[in-house]
Order: sequence, then C-alpha cells, then structure tokens
Amino acid sequence: MNYENRLYMVLHPNATLIASQLEPDQFARHYTTGSSRHYSGKVIFAEVDVNYRNDYFDLETILKGLKPHDDGRPKSTRFISSYRVLEHVDLSAIGKLYLSTEEGYCIGLERGAYDLSHKESVRIYAEIEPMHMLVMSKLTPPEFGSEITNPGHGKSAPKQFYSQLNIDIPEFLEDFEQNPFKPSPTATLHPSTIRDAFLELTYNPDKTSKGLALDSNLDTISYRQLKHGFTFATKGESIFYPLPTQREIESQNLKFWRTM
Repeated sequence: MNYENRLYMVLHPNATLIASQLEPDQFARHYTTGSSRHYSGKVIFAEVDVNYRNDYFDLETILKGLKPHDDGRPKSTRFISSYRVLEHVDLSAIGKLYLSTEEGYCIGLERGAYDLSHKESVRIYAEIEPMHMLVMSKLTPPEFGSEITNPGHGKSAPKQFYSQLNIDIPEFLEDFEQNPFKPSPTATLHPSTIRDAFLELTYNPDKTSKGLALDSNLDTISYRQLKHGFTFATKGESIFYPLPTQREIESQNLKFWRTM
C-alpha cells in the first residue's frame, strides 16, 4: 500500500523533525497515546513541506528509507534531528500548525493575519521553542518576535515560536489589590510576580519586557488560556496562526474542545 511521506516538526514537548507516513490526526494519537514512548501532555507540531531541503538535515536519505512495515502498516516515525531544528527550517516551508490534547484529539490551524486592533498596554507571552520563558511585555506579538530574534539582544534566538496568554493584567491587578487572596491566572506565577513586573514596566518607559519565569511550563496552561494564536518569528519576518474561538472549536471538533 502506498502512503504519503510527510515531514513533521514537533514544537512541544520537544524540538524534533520527524519523517512519517501518518496523517496529522494519526500522528497526534501516536505521539500521545499509541507509542511505547508514551508521553502524557499536549503536543504541538507543524507540517513541513516534504520537498524542503536544508544541508543541516539528511532528508534525502531518511525519506528514501521511509517505507511501510512488512505487514503493510505505515511507518509511524523516523527521527531526523532533535537539535536546533526550528533554526534550520525556513518559515516559508511551514504548513499547517496542529494542536493535540493529552488524549490525542487534534485540530489544525492555517496561517492568517494578526489583528493589531487589540490595544493592550502589556501582555504575557509564553515562549515555546527554542526558549521557554514567560515574559511580560509592552510589545505587540510581531514586535516581540522582532526583539527576541534580534542577534544583538542578550536573550535571543535565530527563530522563536510563542503564544500570548489570555490575561487582562490591569483588571487582574485591580482585583488583586482588593483581594490579596485572589488566585493567580496561571498556576506557575504568584500574583505578586505579575504585579511587580507590571509596576516595573509602567514606571520605566525605556524597558519593554520583563522576564517572569525561566520556564513557561506549557503543560500547565490550558489551550483555553491562550489568546489570539501562535507566532513563528525570525529577524525581519513572522508568520501567525490564529486560534479559532472556543465556540468555533466546539462546533468543529467537540472532542478537542472538551479536553483542551
């Protein structure tokens, strides 16, 4: 039986380029529930153009050897690289972005335009790959991507994949002022950490961003807590994948919505 050869770039929980003969939803289930290397948590991956080539990867050899099992089953995975993967994949080669829940339910996101009409004084970004920090910033998602992929910046990478948390920071801090026992909007941050970072950015006009945590701990953050979508950025370029509304997700993929 003939199967279509595919390239998948896993972005969370690890950074890996994989050749596979599985469809995206099958790949999501294999990675979360069907493999002997069972992983418990969400998985985020993107399909890469199977014709993409970069001398950093031995793609020709791997793809030529990607053949079904003797019993006719498709080959699930052939690992190509697990080091500096995103850095060596051109943004133009990245196709649909897939989000999978711990149970293996999966949705695919298409590229889209970021809506810059959202006027937020500060935002909290979850860096996903290769850096993993939680960062509070005055910058819009495109501006933030430009900053953290600037070679002259001390905390930068050639490419970065990240998302924004759905937190109205001024509103939360106003409630926190009235109720010091109010729980944090995200489990990994103490409310006072959010307050102190907000005050530092407010009273220092020259400071654009403030680190909140060394690890974004994405598995403790529900997809429901993410806002707008996901961004890939490199110097002078970014691509954005809008996240559908929860109502849209519920109507299109009820199983994913229930477990997201």
